[in-house]
Amino acid sequence: MKTTINELDAVALTCDLPEHGLVSGDVGTVVLVHGEGAAFEVEFVGYDGHTVALLTLDRAQVRPLYSQDIPHARELAHT
Repeated sequence: MKTTINELDAVALTCDLPEHGLVSGDVGTVVLVHGEGAAFEVEFVGYDGHTVALLTLDRAQVRPLYSQDIPHARELAHT
């Protein structure tokens, strides 16, 4: 099972971030790795291409995607 996270990897949230309209399991893309993987800049994008959030997240807030994961779609709540 992959544990290293690199730039351009897809990652899943491990916690809810209601202030950004995100929930655990939402998938984002790492755009920058901080301090050998201590934190990451992660972009969350809607299927129409708009950026939902660009956040700095700690390692504990994201995880790599696994081969047993399944894609899931949900409607983003309007805030």
